Amino acid sequence: MPLSVRPTAALTGAVSAGLAAVLVAGCSGSTGPAAGSATVAAAAPDGSAPPRAAAVTTPKPTPTPTGPYVALGDSYTSGLKISPQQEAEPKGCSRSAVNYPSLVAKALGLSGDRFHDVSCSGARTGDLTGAQSTDGGSNPPQLDALTPATRLVTIGIGGNDAGFMDVVGQCAKENLVDALRGLVGSDRAAAPCRDSYAAADGGGDQVQRKVDAAGERLGQQLKEIKRRAPQARVYVVGYPALLPADPASCVPVLGSTVAGGDLGFLVEKEQQLNTMLKRRAEAAGAVFVDLAAPSAGHDMCAGESARWVEPPFPAHGLAAIHPNAKGQEGAAEAVLKAVRG
Repeated sequence: MPLSVRPTAALTGAVSAGLAAVLVAGCSGSTGPAAGSATVAAAAPDGSAPPRAAAVTTPKPTPTPTGPYVALGDSYTSGLKISPQQEAEPKGCSRSAVNYPSLVAKALGLSGDRFHDVSCSGARTGDLTGAQSTDGGSNPPQLDALTPATRLVTIGIGGNDAGFMDVVGQCAKENLVDALRGLVGSDRAAAPCRDSYAAADGGGDQVQRKVDAAGERLGQQLKEIKRRAPQARVYVVGYPALLPADPASCVPVLGSTVAGGDLGFLVEKEQQLNTMLKRRAEAAGAVFVDLAAPSAGHDMCAGESARWVEPPFPAHGLAAIHPNAKGQEGAAEAVLKAVRG
């Protein structure tokens, strides 16, 4: 995207079984037979056999996929500019050797033919089924990496379709213009970017319409993934929090150049994007992996040692408004938690 401990099922079942046993013993007024003694069920008054208690079964946990694993997505997946970069072609996709798909594959013991990372910087949903042109050559359609043998798929895409980076750029421009107005004595707006979008769209939500359109395309692609890899478990990975809930905490990083109201506007737009991804995943029978919650406090306005996303003026060699290595590690942890259940 160029602007991208809960109990186990076995434990839950064991607790449920234990609770059921206690309730049965309590209701019968007995602590149960002594160890090694036979259990004799009392006959009903009419001499018929008593009804048998329903057996308590422990649900089996879903096994962790053992591959092959295919990773699909945009720059938030590929790991734009994060060193070391993979040797795979095309170089224009900018796939990091420590992006979250690589970290997930390593944790699951998948390598060689059991792991295929075909994510690519700048990818849109159309690039899943069509070739993508990059500065370093053409990236084949990402879904071509899928086969009936594929057992695990992660996909992080949609931000470019929704034009989210365009929104960020427009907000930067509107706030710059507004700041210049302030220098000549004009009153500054509380949210010039939000106001600009509302005026251009007649008070509607232009961004939401783009997000919805992106969702329609993603929904079709998720069906195609299911057709090509019917046995695969599919995980739709959301986008991490770019900004904090409290815009005031961004002043040390962004200064006063961006109005607090517009920072809130950008937070709202990203929430719309992640909400769309979650709904589309659920509709397709896939699992949504939320990155917004685990990345809270690790946004671009956090300190350099804490942030998962780089600010507009990033650390040397990294991409602005994109995840850094810590962000990829955080994403990998969230994906593994979902995959392992």
